Amino acid sequence: MSHALVSAWEKTLRRRAAVRAITHAADGQSWSFSALDRRAAAWLRAHAPSPAAALAGRAVVFAAPNGIGWLEIFLGLLRAGAVAVPLDAAEPPAAQRSAAQAMRAGFWWDGRQLVALAGARRYRDPEVCLIKLTSGTAGQPRPLIFTAAQILADARQVTATMGISDGDVNYGLIPLGHSYGLGNLTVPLIAHGVPMVCGTAPLPHAVASDFRRWRPSVFPSVPALWGALAAAGVEPAALASLRLAVSAGAPLPIAVARDFANRFGRRLHNFYGSSETGGISFDRTGTATLAGGVGSPLRGVKTLALSGRRIRVCSPAVFTRGNRQSRGPRGCWTPPDRVAIDSRGRVTLLGRRGTTVKIAGRRVNLTEVETRLRKLAGVKDVWVGAGASAHPVLGAVLVTERPTSELRAELQDDTAAWKIPKKWLAVRAFPMNARGKTDTRQLRARLFA
Repeated sequence: MSHALVSAWEKTLRRRAAVRAITHAADGQSWSFSALDRRAAAWLRAHAPSPAAALAGRAVVFAAPNGIGWLEIFLGLLRAGAVAVPLDAAEPPAAQRSAAQAMRAGFWWDGRQLVALAGARRYRDPEVCLIKLTSGTAGQPRPLIFTAAQILADARQVTATMGISDGDVNYGLIPLGHSYGLGNLTVPLIAHGVPMVCGTAPLPHAVASDFRRWRPSVFPSVPALWGALAAAGVEPAALASLRLAVSAGAPLPIAVARDFANRFGRRLHNFYGSSETGGISFDRTGTATLAGGVGSPLRGVKTLALSGRRIRVCSPAVFTRGNRQSRGPRGCWTPPDRVAIDSRGRVTLLGRRGTTVKIAGRRVNLTEVETRLRKLAGVKDVWVGAGASAHPVLGAVLVTERPTSELRAELQDDTAAWKIPKKWLAVRAFPMNARGKTDTRQLRARLFA
């Protein structure tokens, strides 16, 4: 079985067969595009059920770390006409299997073999090739079903807007199977022949070492790592090959954007998207990022301002199956984020709906508190939360060297008392999880211990 993404891969193979496709920075191993294709075929021969056609139209759940192993599974499933369902590599095996059963997947990759599951459904549209799982109600994941044309559209819009070509080398630390990784790393490699270096670890000096040796030119990452790089004393010359630094996955503090620009002599570029839509907007010059904005819509993306500071996003990359907001061939979706759009279409994030908590009988918007704290001099990053006790209190963790007593005193002149955190914690940097994002669980535990 073949579909648009497999056809795009075959075109890449004809153009780039002997070119290095992927490199493991940690040990220096590398594989050409043709070698990657052979490995995908070998994985399929070794692990496909008999007959192999049993995979066609079946969802297959898998989890693996970034690297050749992840790509050979993904490409093997595409070649077999299966519907790939990538999960986070840190997800425990029991949780992986539970997610697979909940969505009626046909198979689950347990790290050694494909395990057949009972009650599987079949997707009859041969263009359906990917399912993203997002958080759902009642503890069950919500599947978002995508066709090959939709995920190709996302990568096309990302690469065209960001000016990424097969002359670039992507540096991959964000997970390949997450929406951000699929649009910025995985599908550009498959459909456009953009090579990738898989990074050693999301640690500043490991990143610097990888850049010195492999000289990648494009680096999509998350705010926590950009902040760590700016603060770690990494020599600017270490990132000399970097021409495009992209930040997404969480709000980027203005102070981090400015620190990075001052230290490395190049700007960060904010990128905004969602699992449902793929990429939405991008700051092409880096100017908006220095003021807290996330740029203007990608090529091919249309946005419509709605009441309540919401936007509707329409593009060929938005999922349509089971989406009541769809409008013909261009899917439409309204993200949960609150945004502001200026007269030139530039977007600024104001926070996510549902971040309001009740403390001592009063409703407090956590995003509003975070925004106020970020404006304090010397504050580089902020996380605000409420304790989980019967009588919760407001707390804040700040990346700053200033005494928290000074910061609290500054707020008293213009901030309502119930919007001023009662618990304060100052740290030198936020802890990061295995995905390179801020470890909010650890922050909450430290703040409300």
